[in-house]
Amino acid sequence: MARNDLRPVVTLRSTAGTGHTYVTRKNRLSDPDRLVLRKYDPVAGEHVLFREQR
Repeated sequence: MARNDLRPVVTLRSTAGTGHTYVTRKNRLSDPDRLVLRKYDPVAGEHVLFREQR
């Protein structure tokens, strides 16, 4: 399996509607669902949920 197939690059977009994004990698085998993380949104000035976009 190639490197990009096992741990693809995913973009996390803020659910606050500010348009802020983070870029990370995830393990597709251990977490096949969409990734949801609580991270800091500097535009909103608080921690919000960031969801994986495809």
